[in-house]
Amino acid sequence: MNTNTPLKIAIAETSVIIRSGLAAVLKRLPNLSVQPVEIATPESLAHYMRMHTPDILIANPTFGGWLDLPAFKAAHPKGHTRYMALVSTVIEPNALKAYDGHFSICDDTDAIAAQINHLLHTGEEEEEAGNGQEVLSQREKEIVTCVVKGMTNKAIADQLFLSVHTIITHRRNIARKLQIHSPAGLTIYAIVNKLVALEDIKEQL
Repeated sequence: MNTNTPLKIAIAETSVIIRSGLAAVLKRLPNLSVQPVEIATPESLAHYMRMHTPDILIANPTFGGWLDLPAFKAAHPKGHTRYMALVSTVIEPNALKAYDGHFSICDDTDAIAAQINHLLHTGEEEEEAGNGQEVLSQREKEIVTCVVKGMTNKAIADQLFLSVHTIITHRRNIARKLQIHSPAGLTIYAIVNKLVALEDIKEQL
């Protein structure tokens, strides 16, 4: 996905306070350019989906009484649209299985940004899965570069304008994808894949 193009995110929520509040939060997410669209009724949502293909549809599972997501997807097949649940009440976990991800109205901006980034990178990973590989996202490559240069989680977070918690989550994902669990292993990976030059990290060796 072209990171210079604003993300088109539709918000399906009947409460104007929650809907407009989330739209305001999305515009402030770090390192993401978001173009939110507020949708208040099921009829408006159906019309919007006929005319547009959002990158992400964030919907309250109770939207319109109850949003039957599998049926909705079948009626509005959009190839790359990701679906995220906006949880504002107690929801049975099984009801969220049809969604690609979810977050709560109690979550902070870091948690919301992490969920959205995860959705975007999931799309990249699925494309690579056809080649039998699971590659790192651009953000994960940046974090690997910082790690092999000897930076702490706090220093990486400050440089990338993220929270320490988000950095830790990214590092866990990196370890899972690469099956590399040591800085030395990451250093070899970074050099082999030309993420860093040897002279950039010679002091760490």
